[in-house]
Amino acid sequence: MSPPPEITAVVFDLDGLLFNTEDLYQHVGGEILRRRGHEFTQELLDAMMGRPGRVALSMMIDWHKLEATVEQLQDETDEIFPAILDEQLLPMPGALELLSALETAGIPKAIATSSRRTFLEDVLGRFEMLPRFQFTLTSEDVTHGKPHPEIYLTAAGRLAIDPANMLVLEDSENGCRAAAAAGSFAVAVPGANSQNHDFSGASLIVDDLNDVRLWNLLRLSGDGIQPQGHPI
Repeated sequence: MSPPPEITAVVFDLDGLLFNTEDLYQHVGGEILRRRGHEFTQELLDAMMGRPGRVALSMMIDWHKLEATVEQLQDETDEIFPAILDEQLLPMPGALELLSALETAGIPKAIATSSRRTFLEDVLGRFEMLPRFQFTLTSEDVTHGKPHPEIYLTAAGRLAIDPANMLVLEDSENGCRAAAAAGSFAVAVPGANSQNHDFSGASLIVDDLNDVRLWNLLRLSGDGIQPQGHPI
């Protein structure tokens, strides 16, 4: 890895990066397709990951030639999801520790997600995390969703920094492509559902949010926290 520029802010993806919602989306998508006699394959999941909800649902319809509209599938998603969130929503390993360390270091942080704002606010609200971010961007705040770089260029503008000084954390290929295209320092954090994604555009690939390489890059330390992973 070449020496990175000075990192002055961190921008997080949401689904599968801060929270285990990618796993929960898979459960919901599986139920929607099961009702129609289809299977939610890993190939379809890979294609959908990181994209705005309406785009992802449209891909699901095209993939299986479903006789349904995006609106109908969105309504079903909204019907199924709340109970799953109540029972299974969890922060990803290292997420809370990393947020605390960034706050101690005074490094600004934001969220840039392909999810809808109502969903983002529901998820963050359950852990009282919304006030911990300088701002949040959703699919409703941009014209072009990931892998287009618009959302990360918008984030850099809101932070008033050059994209090169912004570290972006992403768990999907589409998200990393967006971050890299924006000129940011893209860090891939592959999850269970994205291990086979192409992260060639990432500046760094780490095991999780506790990875010592990430913490060293950000010059972070934590009281009693032992980051995992390999030294640089």
